[in-house]
Amino acid sequence: MTESARETLYFQSLDEAVELLYRRIDGPLHVGAPLGLGKPHRLLNALYARAEREPARRLHLYTALSLDPPGAGKGLEARFLKPFAQRHFGDDYPRLAYVQALKRNALPAHMEVEEFYLQSGALLNSQAAQSRYASLNYTHVARALADRGVNAVVQKVAADPSGSGRLSLSCNTDLTFDAVDAIVARGLPRPVLIAEVDPLLPWLDGSAAVEASFFDAVVTPPGPYPKLFALPRQPVSDADYAIGFHASTLVRDGGTLQIGIGTLADALCHALVLRHTDNAAYWRVLGALGYDQGGESSGAGVSARGGAASGDVDLSSTRNAKAPVAPLEPFRVGLFGCSEMLNEGFRRLVEVGVIKRKVVDDLDLMRRLHEGRADAADLERLERDGEYLQGGFYLGSQDFYDWLRDLPEDRRRGISMRRISEVNELYGGNETLERLQRHDARFFNSCMMATALGAAVSDTLDDGRVVSGVGGQYNFVAMAHALPDARSVLMLRATRDSGGETRSNVVWNYAQATIPRHLRDVYVTEYGIADLRGKTDEDCIQAMVAVAAAGHQFPLLEDAMRHGKLPRATYRLSDRNDPQRLRDALAPLRAQGALPDYPLGSDFTAVEQRLVKALGWLKANTAGGGAKARTVFKALFSSGAADAEAMQRMGLAQPSGFGEKIQARLVALALRETA
Repeated sequence: MTESARETLYFQSLDEAVELLYRRIDGPLHVGAPLGLGKPHRLLNALYARAEREPARRLHLYTALSLDPPGAGKGLEARFLKPFAQRHFGDDYPRLAYVQALKRNALPAHMEVEEFYLQSGALLNSQAAQSRYASLNYTHVARALADRGVNAVVQKVAADPSGSGRLSLSCNTDLTFDAVDAIVARGLPRPVLIAEVDPLLPWLDGSAAVEASFFDAVVTPPGPYPKLFALPRQPVSDADYAIGFHASTLVRDGGTLQIGIGTLADALCHALVLRHTDNAAYWRVLGALGYDQGGESSGAGVSARGGAASGDVDLSSTRNAKAPVAPLEPFRVGLFGCSEMLNEGFRRLVEVGVIKRKVVDDLDLMRRLHEGRADAADLERLERDGEYLQGGFYLGSQDFYDWLRDLPEDRRRGISMRRISEVNELYGGNETLERLQRHDARFFNSCMMATALGAAVSDTLDDGRVVSGVGGQYNFVAMAHALPDARSVLMLRATRDSGGETRSNVVWNYAQATIPRHLRDVYVTEYGIADLRGKTDEDCIQAMVAVAAAGHQFPLLEDAMRHGKLPRATYRLSDRNDPQRLRDALAPLRAQGALPDYPLGSDFTAVEQRLVKALGWLKANTAGGGAKARTVFKALFSSGAADAEAMQRMGLAQPSGFGEKIQARLVALALRETA
């Protein structure tokens, strides 16, 4: 049946939509659902409830990033989180029933959930989620769905506010089109497609919009409508800021930008904003990090080979002169944003005019533009029809969704939601066009750990448990090597606190790797930039040691020498790689307002912001037995004015009982320590 001939059914009842699935599909249901925001929570919960009642019909769900608001926790965490979660997510937010079952290890035997990307750390202890995780590059997911014989796809959509009857895949164009095409190309029946309309989902036109007849059924459940899932914006630490500003020196005006998610990405975006809007303040931050006006840093990595068989090798004053440091003036041409995920940072970059370079899907025009032969008509068309931001899915705060919803039409047209095969891949489409559009690309992503030989650990612990997933990281790393002027930049904090100990995130080796070392490119920690592309193992090790934290560098050198990767020598290291020195260097800039705690806005009230900082300090200072004892002792025997508003917010203004009184003392201490 052709799309134009297909009869689209309309429902208000979720149960009627589920009934359609059961009626149209014989045997097991193999249901695909988008990742993140585009997942139709209410429809999926209705499907789960039906499947629970009918164990004779197996249900296989294929999806990713099943978003679940944080649980209340216990103790001080519960006191803080419960009121915040009620306000931020709403009491009526439809938690996914299958996620709750996975967390309890109670998924019924006739149901199976297979995800290729997990909400970070949320399902580490779920046996079913861990065993049925599929490690897939984002661009290979559509093929995998065809392999599994997916016979239904359910998706949240937006309705055209003009009343045309068209629907927009809005936040998730990433996989639906690719998956349907892959399934049909395999010779399988076109899957049953059901859309759930959410009036709160922003409308995006262009490649995101389809006729209603694309779907077999459209369900518009009655209100009230729960809030869209919004990621709470987190505070940016000194280490995060140092990483973001180091990374920002690699971005070239007129180039292409891809960024991931999290506070490292937030810090990078703030650095780019400051570079454009207050270049003097931007340079003050770089100066604090050791850069001179030439854009080089005395602590930014290693470029010179220190290969003497004996004697001293000085790593303390080398600079990464071969790193792709760009001119660091404000952006004149601006950047083209092309990222699998659009988020808060892109909003800010568009607002201040950093993201503004436009592209069109016209090879001849892009070639003329690239060669400097574009005429007035070309430039007029570029301005009228060009796109400055392309993505496969979006996820962010309520402010971000409001921004998308309220954009003027001419500005909204410049945002194009596309298939993931177009955004994350060069091959299989118009490769020549995409190469012209994506010149001087910088692909920024985060990782958990990196080895001294250049492999990245981004998604899996050494015991095999999955924290998140590879997602599109490999795609962008590989693309950086395929484009002649592109770079992949993986950002990571030099250390982490674990079990009361500070451990290095730059390690000699690790049991799991997300990015193999033969694709090593650029790494950034708070202590600088390590440019590894094309380097020998010896040079890579020296560069990674130079950006590791003090106290963790010599063990790496010793491992390298023991395994014959470095010559036996005396290595002199910089004393700059110290967190206290970093805090001291950035403190004046914090006080001046150049480095705000929440550079992209906050979802916390003013008192909650103070509490977030205080509770973070408390967590760090009670991580081990000895540290906990010292902190409790200090709390019991120290005095000072209490933050009455914060104590009231935590329900500890008038503590009763010994336990509450200890909690009140600890919170009061933490607030004083972080004031």
